[in-house]
Amino acid sequence: MNNVKRPLLSAALLGTIVLACLLAGVFAPGDATRMDFYASLVPPDAAHPFGTDQLGRDLFKMILHGGRVSLIIGLLASCAAALIAVVYGTAAGLAPRWLDNFLMRVTELIMSIPPILYVITLLAALGKPTMLSLSLVIGVTSWMNIAKIVRAEVRQIRRSEHILAARLMGAPFLYTLRRHLLPNFMPSIMFMLISNVSQAIAAEATLSFLGLGMPPGSATWGTLMGLSEDALLTNSWWIILIPSLFLITTLICIVNIGEYLRRVQH
Repeated sequence: MNNVKRPLLSAALLGTIVLACLLAGVFAPGDATRMDFYASLVPPDAAHPFGTDQLGRDLFKMILHGGRVSLIIGLLASCAAALIAVVYGTAAGLAPRWLDNFLMRVTELIMSIPPILYVITLLAALGKPTMLSLSLVIGVTSWMNIAKIVRAEVRQIRRSEHILAARLMGAPFLYTLRRHLLPNFMPSIMFMLISNVSQAIAAEATLSFLGLGMPPGSATWGTLMGLSEDALLTNSWWIILIPSLFLITTLICIVNIGEYLRRVQH
């Protein structure tokens, strides 16, 4: 463990971005979506450090305020995926062999279908996308890999004396999960939970870029990516480059931290 290089730079960069987004009202006060047509497509300068878009919206404000939305969606989606995965994977791990095989075949069947189909169906059923509904949709479509690891861990430790004793005494499923199982397999899946945050943020950006995520008028990193086509036509490089750097840097930092946790566990 001591030989594993700590991702200090990734942690510092991620912490800085997260702090800036959480304190967006302090660093970039005002309405991030306010339009000023007299300041349309202004390159980075003293008044607008990151420039403005076609509608005169300040990119500095949009990136910080939008980053807060994207980070919250990523965190909520990861929590939803983790909740489903832990319950489902634990149920499969404790189940008899025939039921365990059935649950795993169902998981593989779900994984064989492109997630975009689930996303479109769920978003159509839920109506106009919101931060909460989008988080739920992303979480519901990204729990399968974590559930398989949880199931494998539970299969290994379910014969432990304290777990057998709890089950023989009739302990409820949720009690056994919380008291005996979760502390044992949580370290093994922590790196996947961290990495799942980056996948959820990327999924939000992709959906918003495709017009399936947050409404175009809202500020998220995904909706900023949706401005790239017009930016290319007007040669406004800052509209593409700066939001992309924030998104890519955040994803790389989260992945590096998740990879560090994986190496530590092994």
